[in-house]
Amino acid sequence: MVFKRMMQAFGVGGPSVETVLSNPNARPGGYLEGQVHVVGGDHATDIEAVTLALSTRVEVESGDSEYETTKEFHRQRLTGPFRLESGQRFDIPFRFDVPFETPITDIYGQRLHGMTMGLRTELEVARAVDKGDLDPVAIHPLPAQERILEAIARLGFRFSRADVESGRIYGVEQTLPFYQEIEFYPAPQYASAFNQLEVTFLATPHVLQVVLEIDKRGGLFTEGQDAFGRFTVDYAQAEHTDWAAQLDAWLRQSAQKRGLFF
Repeated sequence: MVFKRMMQAFGVGGPSVETVLSNPNARPGGYLEGQVHVVGGDHATDIEAVTLALSTRVEVESGDSEYETTKEFHRQRLTGPFRLESGQRFDIPFRFDVPFETPITDIYGQRLHGMTMGLRTELEVARAVDKGDLDPVAIHPLPAQERILEAIARLGFRFSRADVESGRIYGVEQTLPFYQEIEFYPAPQYASAFNQLEVTFLATPHVLQVVLEIDKRGGLFTEGQDAFGRFTVDYAQAEHTDWAAQLDAWLRQSAQKRGLFF
């Protein structure tokens, strides 16, 4: 599947850019491939750089209010300076690395409600940058993430929504300035104990960090307070673990510590 986007940079007669993704689907730690085609306009232009950047929508808390903003979180410069003659075409193949902590946007071909993700092409001329529009991309879960999400579904939880929140989670390795929360309605057998389960994945090249939270009441990730569940998954062992049984045990243990029973 090929996604294309055309933008006319810096007004009529300026250079144009076409970004072609050979495949808009990727996994955390993987890559996106394609080509950027830059075509000269009515006159020669000195291009300072062509850059790609991943971007997503992030929720930011500010005092008692909350707002959404679009945040770029990974950039890759494709070229240095070059001169583009009138009408000249310059093709730039690329392989864009996707960070391991990149939020998941799609599961089994379905977009998670609340998630957006795009790859932006930037053309810099004389210190002015034309950012253009985003080419939509889909980030699918790693096999270990998929196994855990499948177990949650087998236990009877129903997907509610997903979002990306600005900030850091205490006690885990984190490189990006935000984290994703995937929210679920509880299965009937847990409904008397809590009304929501939230899952956060923070992947690294070697292990998957998983943070679970029930009944979010604020302040859970601050220092001095422990999240309900925080554990590390070895990728090699993920296929051999009964995640449904593990999750059920953690849920019951956490509820009992809080005086809740089901």
